[in-house]
Amino acid sequence: MSNRIIILDTETTGINIADGNKIIEIGCVELIDRKLTDNHYHQYINPERESEEGALRVHGLTQSFLSDKPLFSEVADDFLRYIKGAELVIHNAPFDVGFLNHELGLLNSGKPKLQDICTITDSLVLAKEKHPGQRNSLDALCKRYSVDNSGRELHGALLDSELLADVYLLMTGGQTGLDLFAEESGTETQIESVQTLSASSHQLKVVKASSDELSQHDDYLTFLDGKQNEPSLWRKLPSS
Repeated sequence: MSNRIIILDTETTGINIADGNKIIEIGCVELIDRKLTDNHYHQYINPERESEEGALRVHGLTQSFLSDKPLFSEVADDFLRYIKGAELVIHNAPFDVGFLNHELGLLNSGKPKLQDICTITDSLVLAKEKHPGQRNSLDALCKRYSVDNSGRELHGALLDSELLADVYLLMTGGQTGLDLFAEESGTETQIESVQTLSASSHQLKVVKASSDELSQHDDYLTFLDGKQNEPSLWRKLPSS
């Protein structure tokens, strides 16, 4: 019997369920026997409310964009069928599982909780065990395992699931199933020449952030702190 793993991520209108925040995007990728398949799940959801400012700066999904998307109640059955019986791998699982179980509970239709139909693995816990004392956000893990996340200008559930799938497979000791070694060994590697510039020969213009920009930046960090369940790197830097 094949080992089916679903890498899952969500985006939400904010980080606190108690404030009435809702799920607005679910993204999943499937691994069978530790190999990526084309059986992805991706769904935008109408939360019937605006996103908090900090969350909107992270994912960029406006209520105007989401207003014609289905409600969670309309996609719940398809979503549950997709994940049923799989091992769910989620980065900071309590956040996503908490929101999904809350949404399922609001339906008042006897829908199961995720842990009733799936095994749940928190990749953040795995990362902290493997790299104690280090930053283990998804961006930090992508850098550590040389996973290209250059396209991650904004957070997106499907993109983040794809990145986490690569990270998870590398972190747990197996290749991603991508054709990483398509070139035959022995192929010459071309290295571009690097020109070193002297800092003393260039005058650098220093541009300081405005008070409004600093406030927006702090809101953004607060949202990331909550979603990643650890202080961001910026929080750890000494103030100037």
